[in-house]
Amino acid sequence: MFSQVSKRPWLIAVAISVLLVLWLLSGSLFKAQKVASADQPATEQGLAKVEIQWLEAQPMQRQHVVQGQVEAWRRVELRAQISASVQRLDRDKGQPVEQGELLLSLSPDDRTAQVARSEAEVRQRETDVSSAKRLRERNLFSANELLRLDSELAKARAELATARLQLRNTRIEAPFAGVYDARQVELGDFVQPGQSLLTLVDIRQLKVSAQIAQQDVINLTLGQPVRVQLLDGRELNGELHFIAAAADPDSRSFRIEVRIDNPERLRLAGASATLHIQTGEAMAHRLSPALLSLDAAGRHGVKWVNQQQKVEFTAVTLISVDNQGAWVSGLPQRVALITLGQGFVEPGQQVLSQLANEGS
Repeated sequence: MFSQVSKRPWLIAVAISVLLVLWLLSGSLFKAQKVASADQPATEQGLAKVEIQWLEAQPMQRQHVVQGQVEAWRRVELRAQISASVQRLDRDKGQPVEQGELLLSLSPDDRTAQVARSEAEVRQRETDVSSAKRLRERNLFSANELLRLDSELAKARAELATARLQLRNTRIEAPFAGVYDARQVELGDFVQPGQSLLTLVDIRQLKVSAQIAQQDVINLTLGQPVRVQLLDGRELNGELHFIAAAADPDSRSFRIEVRIDNPERLRLAGASATLHIQTGEAMAHRLSPALLSLDAAGRHGVKWVNQQQKVEFTAVTLISVDNQGAWVSGLPQRVALITLGQGFVEPGQQVLSQLANEGS
């Protein structure tokens, strides 16, 4: 074989040329690789660069914020108990009234006479029973007859009580102190039993009602302080005085009521309000809501970098949100939060982190 190659010297020259070219190329490639490893940016090496900010947990007042409705402490519609005409409007609507004050009068018709007749009947029956008892003591009156007279007396007294009630129902009086808020009838109207006459409200105290989610109701207790913010910016202080024992079957939420003193009788009933319910102190981090993201399960959380320079995702509980930021719980005490680039990295990914102020 060697003798064959020696007979063709041009083959040896070609082989040597090829080997030389390969050697030169390998040297250039090695040099290029060294230069690339020294000068190549981190992102070209497969490591994403992110900016971080160190955050420390801080104590804050945990609170629930819900929308509510201001209501009068008490509200009642006074209705007719008898058939009669509206005889007199004793008070004008819109005025404060005291308990027992006469607001409206219905026509008595023959009810005064009926009371008088019933009273006379009772007196007569009482006399009959008294005389029968004296005769009975001398065995001049039977026990059965005395029992019959007692029964007739009881019936007469019941009829008198009914007649007096019918007459009393012509006077519509305030069951509690409040404001004569509305009237549904006018002078001379004929009304039937059950017909609405007027509305009385008590606004010396107010209640603010709201619905709270079932997962949050366990953090509430009666007597908790509540800050009530009105739409015009005014704030009132109250306390939680009612928590429903059962959830609403449609919304699965619980009704709560907050009691507020209103000594000046401000006209606030019917207005909307925001309830800030304090539920105790908690350790939390304050951050921009823009840094919150969702995982595959739909949970709110944030991305941060651990000591091994790997990305982690931690689900957090959103405590409160306002114009300045969000308070969240669930993160480590001190955390390197990713503030730039969190949308381009995934949990478990190795990254190069840089403090946010170092790049400025």
